[in-house]
Amino acid sequence: MHYRRSTKLLTPSIQLPLYGKRIIVTAPRNYAARLSEQLINQGGLPILMPTIETCLLDNFTELDVVLQQLKTFDWIAFTSRNGIDAFFQRLEALELNHSILTNCQLCAIGKDSERLADFGVKVDIIPKQSSPDGIVAELAKIPNIADQTVLVPVPEVVGVPEPDVIPNFVVGLESLGVKVTRVPIYKTQCLDKALYEVELSLIQQGKIQAIAFSSAVEILGFLQMMSSKSDYEQCAIACFGPYTAANAQQLGLNVSIVAQDYSSFAGFAEAISDFFQSAVR
Repeated sequence: MHYRRSTKLLTPSIQLPLYGKRIIVTAPRNYAARLSEQLINQGGLPILMPTIETCLLDNFTELDVVLQQLKTFDWIAFTSRNGIDAFFQRLEALELNHSILTNCQLCAIGKDSERLADFGVKVDIIPKQSSPDGIVAELAKIPNIADQTVLVPVPEVVGVPEPDVIPNFVVGLESLGVKVTRVPIYKTQCLDKALYEVELSLIQQGKIQAIAFSSAVEILGFLQMMSSKSDYEQCAIACFGPYTAANAQQLGLNVSIVAQDYSSFAGFAEAISDFFQSAVR
């Protein structure tokens, strides 16, 4: 009896737009896993090279004082999923019940709102524009927003200059007349390039087709690892939205891909896919 060999299992993966494309993912591990899944769905070969890591603060004194006074805030504006996780982790450590948030209204960006829902709390603002500026725009629509109090939990950036995203966010909030309290909620620091001898060698050899950045601080961490611009200039630079792209350009990168849908990593993967599809037309 003769059996006919089927190619049905092979054809779909070959036809996927990112088939055979190696893409460096610089996001921290928890984000990198989610972005990598979306790239794999497009046929890509993600290579994880987190240039930064998030970890606990060295000193919780300032944060703990603020958390004990949550009832005094009208709003809490979260700018990242890491911030949300660190916030509720610290509430638990202090044995503070979620009911302490009763008087607060919460803001979150894009799918970060789903993480707040996981903790059983209501999200009052999810801006149409998935960015800190989007939160400012939504708060600006609220009558009598001036003189209300807003808590902004943010990362403490260590080892590189703080990108302008959070400082600009605070300025935007203050322009509404609100009273802003900015408090460090977790620490972001750059990783040592010694961890990535293999990955950096692949970049220098021209075997990487794209580098995907999801935040400005990732770019700063990446540049600390590079000896020369010539090491990576053959790679397409992909940025998760216009804010990351603007910072990349300020740092001298030639940005080829900017996700227009930056509410989820699916939109980022699609933007990378579209770029390579258009390149072969």
